[in-house]
Amino acid sequence: MIPYGKQDIDQKDIEAVIDVLKSDWLTQGPKVPEFEQSIINYARCKHAVAVNSATSALHVACLSLGVTDGDLVWTSPISFVASSNCALYCGATIDFVDINLSTGNMCTLELEKKLIVAKENKQLPKVVIPVHLAGQSCDMQRIYALSLEYGFAIIEDASHAIGAKYQNEPVGSCQYSDICVFSFHPVKIITSAEGGMATTNDPILARKMQLLRSHGVTSVDTEMTEPSQGPWYYQQVSLGFNYRMTDIHAALGLSQLQKVDTFIAKRNQLASLYNDLLNDTLIAPLFLVEGTYSAYHLFVVQLTVPCKAKHRELVTQLRRHNIMGHVHYIPIHLQPYYQAMGFKSGDFPNAERYYESAVTLPLHPGLTIEQVQYVVDTVHDILS
Repeated sequence: MIPYGKQDIDQKDIEAVIDVLKSDWLTQGPKVPEFEQSIINYARCKHAVAVNSATSALHVACLSLGVTDGDLVWTSPISFVASSNCALYCGATIDFVDINLSTGNMCTLELEKKLIVAKENKQLPKVVIPVHLAGQSCDMQRIYALSLEYGFAIIEDASHAIGAKYQNEPVGSCQYSDICVFSFHPVKIITSAEGGMATTNDPILARKMQLLRSHGVTSVDTEMTEPSQGPWYYQQVSLGFNYRMTDIHAALGLSQLQKVDTFIAKRNQLASLYNDLLNDTLIAPLFLVEGTYSAYHLFVVQLTVPCKAKHRELVTQLRRHNIMGHVHYIPIHLQPYYQAMGFKSGDFPNAERYYESAVTLPLHPGLTIEQVQYVVDTVHDILS
């Protein structure tokens, strides 16, 4: 079976992990801050906070921005459920902004329309979480301009997008956001086995996230309520979590980060090949917006005429031909848990139309030209 995504682990990665296993530090050692500093250098941001998953990063990002009971958070309905669950963990109310059908990303026109209505109803969001679907950045400059007008904070869910660029700046630089979140799950661009990272240019937000990832515990004199009682002394000053990344995971992430540009160059080459070969008028790749450089975590195509039966047949037949066709994603608002909150079919028509037409084809650095040709030939055969 040709997988839709797959980690690329080499001997240097293995040796990096073995070195940690032989060291005195397995958990909170020197590799975690080294990984954070490497991300700071790569993403051109001022602070980076490593955690055990992107879900944890989204959660502490929301908490650091003060998201709590009664607040509103908006995100895209086309994402994994973590993009919205993070707000629910904080007691907030979640809502969605429909997508641009050609890119799959949050539609800024829909966002603006929704903000106008929300202002009239005095129900503006505290935070908006744009999701960089498949590795392509959302229109962050426009979203940022709207944030200044309507007073919301921005968390970029860049789980798909480390190594991507927007207006020649790396995603993660936070030029148009408060916080940006990366994922290092095995099917992502680089992996730390499990892990995530939050970047920011705000030292206060960075420190809040550092405390939240480790039970809210500190040994810093200026953060405690009384002078230290000795070198062993610590205080819990807030309610945090065990969201720490280990040195083992950080070592793998560090090793992988050295290859991120190579990985993304290969992904872009394969995507270009797909674009050249997929000349069927019945199917089209997601549109790549000028001024963006996609990390191509996923290669998504859409049936030009949405059809549930044809959509299902395409995915089913691909798998019968040993190709792991997949769908990213089922609209979050159609999940039973969210429908129990009152969301229903028809709420976000572009997202629902996208779902009936989108298919993820295999794309990862280990994919060969021959495999791409086989995938494309199979797609054409099925559609014909």
